Amino acid sequence: MNFKEFETAEKLRGGYYTPADLATFLVRWVSRRSPERTLEPSCGDGVFFEAMEASGLPGEIVGFELDEKEASKSQERAQSLGLSNVDIRASDFLGWALAAMDNKAERFDAVVGNPPFIRYQYLPPLFQERAQAIFDRLGCKFTKHTNAWVSFILASFELLRPGGRLAMVVPAEIIHVMHAQSLRTYLGANARRLVVVDPEELWFDGTLQGAVLLLVEKKARATDHAEGLGMYPVRGRDFLQLDPEDVFNAPQSINGKTVEGKWTRALLAPSTRELLDELIEANLARRFDDVAEVDVGIVTGANKFFLVADETVRRFGLQKWAYPMFGRSEHCPGIVYDDEQHRANASSGKPTNFIWFTDTSVERTKAGKEYIEQGRRESLHTRYKCRIRSPWYAVPSVYSTEVGMLKRSHDTPRLILNRIGAYTTDTAYRIRAKEGTAEQLVYSFLNGLTALSAELEGRHYGGGVLELVPSEIEKLLLPPPSKVTPKVDELDKAVRTMPMDAVLALQTKRVLGEVGLSDAEQDELLSGWQRLRNRRHRVSTEAA
Repeated sequence: MNFKEFETAEKLRGGYYTPADLATFLVRWVSRRSPERTLEPSCGDGVFFEAMEASGLPGEIVGFELDEKEASKSQERAQSLGLSNVDIRASDFLGWALAAMDNKAERFDAVVGNPPFIRYQYLPPLFQERAQAIFDRLGCKFTKHTNAWVSFILASFELLRPGGRLAMVVPAEIIHVMHAQSLRTYLGANARRLVVVDPEELWFDGTLQGAVLLLVEKKARATDHAEGLGMYPVRGRDFLQLDPEDVFNAPQSINGKTVEGKWTRALLAPSTRELLDELIEANLARRFDDVAEVDVGIVTGANKFFLVADETVRRFGLQKWAYPMFGRSEHCPGIVYDDEQHRANASSGKPTNFIWFTDTSVERTKAGKEYIEQGRRESLHTRYKCRIRSPWYAVPSVYSTEVGMLKRSHDTPRLILNRIGAYTTDTAYRIRAKEGTAEQLVYSFLNGLTALSAELEGRHYGGGVLELVPSEIEKLLLPPPSKVTPKVDELDKAVRTMPMDAVLALQTKRVLGEVGLSDAEQDELLSGWQRLRNRRHRVSTEAA
């Protein structure tokens, strides 16, 4: 979990300013419409104004910047550039936008900018209310996991005149995060055409946050055909010398399920998308929810207290309440968690014990009472998850399953065969097979189809680690487990000793070949996975 007090000032105000060459490219594109009014909803220190002056952007320019010092810099920069028809407002754009939506005179032909990247929980209460009000006003589903940039784009696009253009630098997560689904759906329904310029490299120094260019043209009439989404991958900055209109028109637009959900499908070759649809239609690609059920791991509210190494168990005499557990990637180097792996973890000092106090009877023992008092001295009983249960140290929903799955992965997710009934924390999921055996499920899960599906359904942030939540896991595609002959111990050894690319290639041939996929189809799926995995890791396709 991220805490506000640990974040930088730049991150809290979303202050990552746009490189001048990117700003110029975006302004050149909207200038093709000769806008009479242009909106810059978060103008910062005015970097876009230099691009506007250089491009000869006509008409009135209205800018918003909440920070008064930055707004003053922005106004001074506009004046020094000779931009006379500029109105900089040192106020909250979202609050103004809510009122402006009722005033038809407050419409724009173009929107340019770089909206603030601020998590909802870091916004002051008033701004949280306004962010949600934008969603409500437009009939979009809201989630408190959202980020300020989503509300800024929604409001800005709504204030565009028919046929207007929006050109913005936005987080690359627009393509895949769940909290941006309302925005993706809204743009898909109301845009004539939208294009994402997707770079291999990071554009912002000092941050792991990836960014893309979003170019959107609004429908001239509500009844106009929506062409859909086009992806324009770039390496380096040579594309900035091209005509932005040519870039906008270059990629083939795709619609339907690609735009209705996450946009990651648009990153695939058409042949890969077609193959996925064919496998689903032939029932050779099953949804995870059809063959297994997934639940979150144990939520303790204070993992350092409840998940401990053997040394802590010995020091406090907690053997009576200590149970085996795993929950980190370092606990599970293979796909099997057994007594041997558990002993290896314990001998290296890893926290391998889950301390489970079921009721207040533990306080009648000397060891239990002393350990609980230790927790109170650390104020653990005041933490949210602890204070809402009674007693605070009695963790609920404690059970184990035959299969586990870590929440995050580097190359691709894998299931863990839990042979000793170990418990798992909320950094892992508890899984039960509904079709076939646990061994078949674990073995069949590691293949090119499922790995590609995980890239399509999951999300990633700075650093390129893939993360999946239960609702995304339920959508994963995998071959029918009951049709696969499991060789779990053989696969466990391979995962521990071989690079994942080699393991996945081998498993794809074994698993997908066994259910009837051709070599060409197997290669197509592996190629699609490598393409998206390398993009997530920001590895050049040529270097991969």
